[in-house]
Amino acid sequence: MRTVEIEAADGLRLTADEWGDPSNPAVLMCHGAGQNRYAWKTSAEILSQRGWFVMTMDARGHGDSDWSSDHKYEAEDIGRDVIAVLDKFHTPPAVVGASMGGMASLAAQRVSEHQLFAALILVDITPHFDMEGARKIIGFMSGNPDGFVSLDEAADVISAYNPHRERPTDPSGLSRVLQQRSDGRWIWKWDPAYVTSKPGFDSDNQSALATHMERVSRTMSEGMLATTAPILLVRGGQSELVTPEAVQGFRELVPDAEFVDVAGTGHMVAGDDNDSFTEAVVEFLTRHHPNSST
Repeated sequence: MRTVEIEAADGLRLTADEWGDPSNPAVLMCHGAGQNRYAWKTSAEILSQRGWFVMTMDARGHGDSDWSSDHKYEAEDIGRDVIAVLDKFHTPPAVVGASMGGMASLAAQRVSEHQLFAALILVDITPHFDMEGARKIIGFMSGNPDGFVSLDEAADVISAYNPHRERPTDPSGLSRVLQQRSDGRWIWKWDPAYVTSKPGFDSDNQSALATHMERVSRTMSEGMLATTAPILLVRGGQSELVTPEAVQGFRELVPDAEFVDVAGTGHMVAGDDNDSFTEAVVEFLTRHHPNSST
């Protein structure tokens, strides 16, 4: 694994990890909101061992990448970063986009004059998602603005939010998504402006939130219709964001797309059952973005 820096849009520098042989067919993995590139570590290792070159990147405002000083964190802004990163590849990679990463990938394709992806894997995100599920995610992200006394306290909060995943007995791994302030408290390793800069995200203005989400939905729908590459939707079987109705709408919008439901997982599919998630990705890539080993 190699860690690199990439110049993206607006003069921002993004941090990314590269796995495997760069001459192999490439896969770019884009994480969800509040996560960072380490969310893909196990999957990236497996994919590289099976013959793909994998890049996992921290989105703007997340992980070790630059924060946007003017709070540009809409899907279109992150999509411009995706386009900048894709320009570093010799041939179009397959893209795996979880939630925010999927939104950004579709926003990127929506404004591009050419096809950006060899294949596109959307992880628990569709154009028409459940608003109550979205509010729950936003509530978690905007909660605990003063951080946590310890990693143990953070682990308790995360476990209560995500009962699909067993609470770690050793919470030290959370240091990848949390950082310690000078006063000893642990805060999230992402820019709070990702939430506070969006209409309705940090208030009870449900009308503003609904209007914003409707715009995001249109952006994703238009991006999906502009995508001619093979598409796979991987849904968390117990997702509160992507309901069965949302899946039906997705399949009506892009009838040729494929769909996998990963039982027993929530919105964070890869973290809840990495083995099943990765096997679904490998099976799809083997058919639509093969390498010399497949």
